[in-house]
Amino acid sequence: MSEKVQDIIDRAIYGTPEIKPEERSLFLSTILERIHIALTKKQVIHKGIYPEVIEIMKQKSTLHLYVNGDLNYSNYSNYIQEANKLGVRFTIVSPQKKTPFGLVLADQSRAVDQINVFIKDDLYSREMEEQL
Repeated sequence: MSEKVQDIIDRAIYGTPEIKPEERSLFLSTILERIHIALTKKQVIHKGIYPEVIEIMKQKSTLHLYVNGDLNYSNYSNYIQEANKLGVRFTIVSPQKKTPFGLVLADQSRAVDQINVFIKDDLYSREMEEQL
């Protein structure tokens, strides 16, 4: 049997293989190379709103906002409202595995290769310490 036929059969039986599944479960269904900014759950809950997130939403037109559905709507509603105002699509993600992230703003389809996608304040540090 040719490799192409076997590939078609495998996809029919098992579905399309997912690229970087560990990264996708950590970053609310997207991968690190597409992320502009990511906030931990503590940052989303306690800070109100990070102006850096809104600034990126204003600058880019190919963004998608991923929000951790384990958080209460009141914790992230301000981000959803801003996304709506600025025409940024969003998805509420129900994580299948434990993740420290509460919000991820990423490009929809291409790598952005940001070097520093995290705001490393006290809330970030506390969330990461709890993950260890």
